[in-house]
Amino acid sequence: MKRATQVTILGQPYTVRSDSTPEQIARVADFVNEQLTAVAQAAPTADTRHITVLTLLNIAGSYLELQAEQGGADQRRLQDLIERIDRAEAR
Repeated sequence: MKRATQVTILGQPYTVRSDSTPEQIARVADFVNEQLTAVAQAAPTADTRHITVLTLLNIAGSYLELQAEQGGADQRRLQDLIERIDRAEAR
């Protein structure tokens, strides 16, 4: 059941309708607001759209980097399991 939760991002109020809990929505909104604020402080002459795009690029880059790291960890674990199986079969 979707419920409405009020959040504030860059000083603007928004109503978010979601199945998530208000606490989860607030956590996401706080994260987004922190990221936008950091970019806005680093680029004080940029307009809101520019700040938003730069923030999205930063978040997407971090996400893809984390995804690649996780994929590498999965690959290492898989290789380790294959080596263990190979050693067990050799016995």
